[in-house]
Amino acid sequence: MPAPERLPATGVTDTGEIEELLAKGELTVIGRIREASNAVLLCTVTHEGASADCVYKPVKGERPLWDFPDGSLAQREVAAYLVSEATGWGLVPATVLRDGPYGEGMVQRWIESAEPEGEAGAGLLALVDGEEAGEGWKPVALAEVGEGRSALLVHADDPRLRRLSVLDAVINNGDRKGGHLLPAPDGRLYGIDHGVTFHAEDKLRTLLWGWAGEPLTDEAREVLTGLAAELAEGAPLATRLAELITTVELAAVRARVAHLLRTGTHPQPSGQWPSIPWPPV
Repeated sequence: MPAPERLPATGVTDTGEIEELLAKGELTVIGRIREASNAVLLCTVTHEGASADCVYKPVKGERPLWDFPDGSLAQREVAAYLVSEATGWGLVPATVLRDGPYGEGMVQRWIESAEPEGEAGAGLLALVDGEEAGEGWKPVALAEVGEGRSALLVHADDPRLRRLSVLDAVINNGDRKGGHLLPAPDGRLYGIDHGVTFHAEDKLRTLLWGWAGEPLTDEAREVLTGLAAELAEGAPLATRLAELITTVELAAVRARVAHLLRTGTHPQPSGQWPSIPWPPV
């Protein structure tokens, strides 16, 4: 069965309008995205003449995880969006928590990827022979590719990816795969699937280790300084996050931001947890 035609967002011009459309609009389910491990429904949302495609993930469709057992993945997705917006980088599509046809869940604006179908991470991730990443690429790890061969997994030395790696360090993303990177036709890069985030323990698993141990950019340090202020007790962002994650998890976010500012470097794998998600794409 061919995939349904995607609708561009119409009647919305800024982030606030998109959030209102997602939060108040009428959701119509088009179908289910079967590749996902949890229930992920492709929908259209319409409100006062505006419309867009979106993704709806009902809490009832979440499979409990041993370390995230409490049906809170939807809330974590919204929290990741709020932190992304606070950085000013806009790396996560507009996301809200609302009621829907199958109960409460997260609703996120659909982003049409500029990549051909089935080529997740094309231009951003690659496997290369040898032990050198080559100009414009950052090494991640050696990967077994079959028949006794190994290849070097690399990612692009791209400022958009570098910003995303900082965001992932802040939200403690346990599942940054290649398929979660969406380059948009307008040149922006989005990250999606942030349900496995904000754990109080170090769970960072990502394909974006290429800057590990390197100094943060001046831009990143400035953004983190602003983020620390927005996470202070009583600040609007902190208040919103307290409704979505636990007190212990919120304290851990503050601690991670403080640690990044104190060290001034991108984090390195802890060695106590697999550092690369599986499958990587």
